[in-house]
Amino acid sequence: MELDILPELAGLRDELRRTLRELLPEELRRKVLLGRRLGREDYLGWQRLLYGQGLGAVHWPGEWGGRGWSAAQSAVFDEECARLGAPRQLPFGLKMLAPVLLRFGTPEQRARLLPPIVEGRSWWCQGYSEPGAGSDLASLKTRARPDGDGFVLQGQKTWTTLAQHADWMFCLARTDPEAKPQSGISFLLVNMRSPGVRVRPIRLLDGEHEVNEVWLDDVRVPRENLVGDLHQGWTVAKYLLGHERANIAGVGIIRRELDRLRELAGAQALLAPDIAELEIDLLALEATQARMLGGDGPPGAQASMLKVLGSRLQQRVSELLLRAAGARALPFEPEAFEPPPGFEPVAGEDFALLAAQYANWRKVSIYGGSNEIQCNILARALGLDGGRD
Repeated sequence: MELDILPELAGLRDELRRTLRELLPEELRRKVLLGRRLGREDYLGWQRLLYGQGLGAVHWPGEWGGRGWSAAQSAVFDEECARLGAPRQLPFGLKMLAPVLLRFGTPEQRARLLPPIVEGRSWWCQGYSEPGAGSDLASLKTRARPDGDGFVLQGQKTWTTLAQHADWMFCLARTDPEAKPQSGISFLLVNMRSPGVRVRPIRLLDGEHEVNEVWLDDVRVPRENLVGDLHQGWTVAKYLLGHERANIAGVGIIRRELDRLRELAGAQALLAPDIAELEIDLLALEATQARMLGGDGPPGAQASMLKVLGSRLQQRVSELLLRAAGARALPFEPEAFEPPPGFEPVAGEDFALLAAQYANWRKVSIYGGSNEIQCNILARALGLDGGRD
């Protein structure tokens, strides 16, 4: 029996289940549940369908096309989308850049950039990590040299998720090379069609083209694309990262994969204790998230806790899915799997993609700030870092 951590929102949950099931195309749902590759139109098409139902950005203020829902209501929406098998709403513009624009952006920037995001007309990517500046983001080397009425960008970004589809990138660049590492950084918006932007694929362990290198060779950025004050990008970056980490917990995705695991494991008694332990830990994560969602203000160190716990559970459920499938999950390619005589697979299951999912989900403990860095943030918040700055 499933325990609802937010029983006061049970009516909203039931309503969303009905609405989303009617809205989500079955072909798209099957692609998600079977772990098939999703393209640009899959994501943006789903965003447009949600926008048409007034669900494109439920956490945004009403004046920008949202519903002004609370963090708890928005979490229920995300969970129901994930459990149904909907594509994940692209977080870069919707849940990372948008809060930054609402907090630090100018009225002109909001009017120009927010509508295309919620309406499914623009795709954003995140230009933070660099070679040698991932978890140690303050050591970034990309330069933005003031030039006339704008800046000229020179540098390289890496691990840039889905940049091959992106129209825009929000980017951190050093505008004052003489300042200490956390200072002298600015938050800039880069048109990915600008001369000098080059995107090169990085193939992940599962063979997917999900991340990229982005080279910035004398890329011009107009002054109107500076968000916040000059040299104060680190403040903006920390605000954005709090929202990113709070969204990495993935409660709905874990719950969906746990349901899948139960179906696949069937009566395998050896897995029963591990599945039960995972269920208990997921309930603890849900309760922790519910407490954080009930707080005031932007996410703080609590977001790091959600990121650590959620990423660990995502990896554990992917491991248990492999164990439940056994040798059937060995090949990466579906056509490489030849089932033995008399084998009856779980309905709709594609065992050949379980190993690919397992390999892909190794990354979740790294992106958004590695779990080791998140543990350092938590230690500092709890006063366990020995008083170090």
